[in-house]
Amino acid sequence: MNSKTSVPPRRPVLSLCPGLELRDWFRVGAGLVDLALDKERWGLIVENRSYLDQALNGNDQAWYGINTGFGALCNTRIPPQELESLQRNLVLSHACGCGPSAEPEIVRLMLGLKVHSLAFGYSGICTETVESLLDFYNHDLLPVVPTRGSLGASGDLAPLAHLVLPLLGLGECTHQGQTISGAEALAILGRKPLILKSKEGLALLNGTQYMLATGIAAYRRARSARLWADRCAALSSEVYLASQQPLDPLFQQVRPHAGAVQTSQNLLELMQGSALALLPRPSVQDPYAFRCIPQVHGTSAEVIASLGRVLEIEVDSVTDNPLVDHRSGRVLSGGNFHGQVLSMAMDHAALALAEWGSISERRTYQLISGTRGLPPFLSRQSGLESGLMIPQYTAAALVSHNKQLATPCVVDSIPSSNGQEDHVSMGANAANRLATMLDNLFQILAVEWLTANRALSFRQGEPGLKLRQILDSYQGIVRIPEGDAYWAPFLSQTKLFMENSSGLFGEPEASMQS
Repeated sequence: MNSKTSVPPRRPVLSLCPGLELRDWFRVGAGLVDLALDKERWGLIVENRSYLDQALNGNDQAWYGINTGFGALCNTRIPPQELESLQRNLVLSHACGCGPSAEPEIVRLMLGLKVHSLAFGYSGICTETVESLLDFYNHDLLPVVPTRGSLGASGDLAPLAHLVLPLLGLGECTHQGQTISGAEALAILGRKPLILKSKEGLALLNGTQYMLATGIAAYRRARSARLWADRCAALSSEVYLASQQPLDPLFQQVRPHAGAVQTSQNLLELMQGSALALLPRPSVQDPYAFRCIPQVHGTSAEVIASLGRVLEIEVDSVTDNPLVDHRSGRVLSGGNFHGQVLSMAMDHAALALAEWGSISERRTYQLISGTRGLPPFLSRQSGLESGLMIPQYTAAALVSHNKQLATPCVVDSIPSSNGQEDHVSMGANAANRLATMLDNLFQILAVEWLTANRALSFRQGEPGLKLRQILDSYQGIVRIPEGDAYWAPFLSQTKLFMENSSGLFGEPEASMQS
């Protein structure tokens, strides 16, 4: 069943179905595919909607949000002739978000995830509504969605209301770099504004698609950060002349946590063939920032992998309310929209990001401390030049910021809707701060990478072969001067290099993948 306005695909077509991997959803977020549903899923949507229409015909039973008001108004009955107005009013009244607009990646994911959830056939949605959502995605008409205003229960009400507005000819979209009205977007598609039928507004607004989309985007970047945390640690260990004994397999054999095992293997592979490893070690033991890399990095890696597993389950879930089950002939009101599972997983992920940054800054500090035969601040003319004294300040400031952002969101519930919605997840807040934390983390790692590169210039000998490969690529783009410099551009270039090259150099797409 294709939209009347469908055009020949400009991109490969991804059929939304259960069991897609998160890497498939990364492609959705990047806009690399067109989206479609197969005949079986369209059939489920039709059968499910037909059941709801029949059930409402002459039935006097009260069903939440279908023929009643919402939230604390759940006991207010709505007459049949007002059901369409009820759904339209729901969308309009809930579109009260604020703050910066969501990135295109997030909006694309929201559109795809909403279609995927509706297509399980428990939402009472109409085919025309699903077709419209697909058209907006496939034609790169991305609704403007404010990022602030969701409590994470009953789902992401405000962000999803803004996502839906253009389907009604309201709100705004971005298209080809321009912001246009929802009415203009419909004109491009040759569509008329939707008239939402019973239950449809609620099906569109109830759900976890904003926090889920934001979590998927953060997870993608966190996997990349994990690779760079290990690369930075390996290069810093090399130039600091740290012992490789803590990477001995015996340590992981007697304490076999998967993250520590993988981190040790990653560092050993990066340092294999190192000439620097043949130099005498200046100390019997190294500071924890070097000696405990497997334990610290590995724990964060396991937490991010755990987030991935939560996201995989949530992607293939139905999170609106009530559930319309034509299979058993029931309409059930419950709480699948509650974002607790996502909020807590993303709180945990925030701790993992903060810890990667924290230990990275400590290694940077050690490299400029004037020990292990390295000059203070890695300056060639101490006093006249400050060397890399102040980039460490930047890293320290960002580490502190991430510590503040890592405060759990899930425990900060505030009742709403006159006490009817009395325990909320704050999952959107938990998701929103991850992007800032990842920006901070990549900049912290950029400081370490640049500092370790400067430290390498004071050593005789080359690091491991894989590190050398990465360094050759990096140094072909970012040329670090020998003396003092205006460091901000170099740090910015280093961060950009990291974010754009995480899957290169022969590593798996991501270690500790769920």
